[in-house]
Formats: sequence, C-alpha cells, structure tokens
Amino acid sequence: MGKKVNKPQARSLPKNVIIGMAFVSGFCIMTVEMLGARIMSPYFGGSLLVWGSVITIFMLALAFGYLIGGRLSIRNPNAVTYAMFFIAAAVFCLPVILFADFIMEPIFIAVEDPRYGSLLASVILYFVPTSILGMISPYSVRLLVETQEHSGHMAGQLFFVSTLGSAAGTLGTSFYFVLWFEVNQILWGSIVALIAAGCIILLVNYLLNASTAKSRVQRYEKQT
Repeated sequence: MGKKVNKPQARSLPKNVIIGMAFVSGFCIMTVEMLGARIMSPYFGGSLLVWGSVITIFMLALAFGYLIGGRLSIRNPNAVTYAMFFIAAAVFCLPVILFADFIMEPIFIAVEDPRYGSLLASVILYFVPTSILGMISPYSVRLLVETQEHSGHMAGQLFFVSTLGSAAGTLGTSFYFVLWFEVNQILWGSIVALIAAGCIILLVNYLLNASTAKSRVQRYEKQT
C-alpha cells in the first residue's frame, strides 16, 4: 500500500470535474496562443519571427506557472483557490482584447527591430494569463493524488487529457473559429469558458460541502 497523503478540503472534488477542467485549460491556452501572432500582425507582421516570440513567451510563462502552481499545491490545496486560477486567468486575458492596440503601438514606435518589439509585446500581453493557466496542471495533480503510488497514474491521465484539450484548441481555432468569428469574439469565448469553469468548481464544492454538513447533522441527530 502507498503512503496516504493528508486529504485537503478540495479532495472532495470529483475526479471527472478536475479532469474536465484540465481539458478546458489546455483548450484555452492554445486558443489564445494560436491567436497571439494574428493579434500582433498589424504592427509586427505575421512572419516566423513573430510566431517565435509568441511561442517563446508562452513556453516561458507555462514553465513559470508550473513552478508556482506546484509550490502553491503544497499549501492547503482547496477548491476555492483552484477556481480562482480560472477566474484570474480570464480577468488577465481582458487586456488582450481591450488594450492590445494601446500596448503595441508605443512598442512598435519605440522598438525598431520587430523581433524584440514582438517579444516585448508578447510579454506584456500574454505572460501573466498564461502563467496563471500553467498553474492549473500541477494544482490539479495535487487535488487528484491519494497515494504516492497513485500519483504517476493520475499525473499521466491528467496531462493526457490536458494535451487533448490543447490539440482540440489548436485545431478548433485554426481550422474553424477563425473562419466563423472575429478574433475578439474567440477571445471572449475563451474568457467566458474560463469563468464558467471557475464557477462550476465553486458550485460543485459548495454542493459537496453542503451535503457533508447535512450528513453530519443527520448523524448527530441520530446519536442524540
């Protein structure tokens, strides 16, 4: 038998909910990334160097998010914090829609080399929301793990589903969404999806806690 890990409050979240949230986060990460170069193209063009800037910043942001999410996961992991990752990521995606031109125009004027201009713009626009989205995967693993022997299987399953979400987001955005919707509409859809995911987590956690409290009251009444 593996050594038991102390169960936090959020362990009551159903496995399917956590796995589903991993899919949503993977989907939204790639949706925003696929649109990243297109958003910057009016100022920096759509060449390979712009894609290189966007992909580099997304990779660095995810790496930073994995690190911070892993550290946060050892500090009383709970459903409320987990939900806040999704909601915070949605909030920090808003500047990409609302202030992209105000951010990129002065960078375009001040930085002549489009390589470094696009890199700087990518940092300002995408680093924070992508880092927050990166925190979700390690935190999800912590919520799922029940034993040390169980951890590898759960991590593999979660990253499998998250990667499927990323693939779906990549194909869905590049093959279909850009044909059917404007860029800002797609981004709004991602923001709504992230907020909805956070609200679902909070709702499920509330219902489970309410059910647990009710069961305790019923047991107490029977004992008395």
